[in-house]
Amino acid sequence: MIGNLDMFGFQALWSPYLLATTILITILYFYITGKGRHRFKDSEEISNKQRAFFLSSMILFYLVKGSPVDLLSHLMLSAHMTQMAILYLVIPPILLMGMPAWILRKVINLPVVKPVFRFISKPLIALLVFNVLFSLYHIPVVFDTIKVDMVYHTTYTTVMFVGAFIMWWPLVNPLPEEQRLSGIKKIGYIMADGMLLTPACALIIFADQPLYATYSEMTAWLAALELCVPAGTLAGLDLGGPELFNALPLVEDQQLGGVIMKIIQEIMYGSILAYVFFGWARREREKDEMDLNKAMHPKVAE
Repeated sequence: MIGNLDMFGFQALWSPYLLATTILITILYFYITGKGRHRFKDSEEISNKQRAFFLSSMILFYLVKGSPVDLLSHLMLSAHMTQMAILYLVIPPILLMGMPAWILRKVINLPVVKPVFRFISKPLIALLVFNVLFSLYHIPVVFDTIKVDMVYHTTYTTVMFVGAFIMWWPLVNPLPEEQRLSGIKKIGYIMADGMLLTPACALIIFADQPLYATYSEMTAWLAALELCVPAGTLAGLDLGGPELFNALPLVEDQQLGGVIMKIIQEIMYGSILAYVFFGWARREREKDEMDLNKAMHPKVAE
């Protein structure tokens, strides 16, 4: 399969402009959090763990949006669902855990950002915004419309990417003043999130026929492919259709995509659930130990 992809050219396979942009953002991050940190008021040193989280998120972002994975996502629905799962369920929490608290605080307190952020970051709103956007995207008529128009595709996927950050914010943001959910409520939030994401996955997994024209009909497929492959390159190719690049029948590839999305969702939500639960349990244990210590040594506590 990789051999067949060579016909689309280097630009379609490796997105050099996105690579340059990703490298530039990474350099800027390490400068601002390193030598350039003292230029900013209230800046603080960050840990190596945070730097590792940020770097991991940038590598993952380029791999799913700039490597051959992005081209494959236009050829196979299973690759597209894998790309979406990583883009919306894996990258946002990792990136948030890699961001310095002082930078996030400066951004969300900007006059133009603060009132909007205050509203959409409320846990219930954050939960609904992302899952409604995600579910609407997978309605066939909406999906096929977005996939063939550069403006619609860029706008919707960008809004959904921002929505994913807002959805993860109540769980993993590093700002003490923004911790609106207790440990037990965070667990409920994760479970609700998993339930809201399930219908879109179920639609794809249990469908007995191809749902999306952009992966089954030649004209729509070529129109969607134009968003990834330069027009000049695409015009010079003699393509037989999407089945040329997929060893699976269309329905099975579609079902595989839904299964992959669900598996990645379960892994991420399970990991965050464990992180939240054990953190909550540790804090409760420390609180109980402090209360016990005060009861046994009241004068020392005073």
